[in-house]
Amino acid sequence: MFEGLFQPMHLLVILIVALLIFGPKSLPAIGKGLGEAIRGFKKALNEEEPSSPTSREVVRKEEERKKENDRKMME
Repeated sequence: MFEGLFQPMHLLVILIVALLIFGPKSLPAIGKGLGEAIRGFKKALNEEEPSSPTSREVVRKEEERKKENDRKMME
């Protein structure tokens, strides 16, 4: 369905239509904003969130919880 979507001629037509709609003065600002948004998105994907636990921490806490439950059942 989208095999030939981004051929050079199609990209040229898209660029010309964008130029007609937005004008030559605002296109650099739009490109800059789009580039910053993509960079921010990639940065957010690559950063690890310190507030979210790692899988090892989750497994360790689960094992501790199971051990605690076993101790309570034996008493």
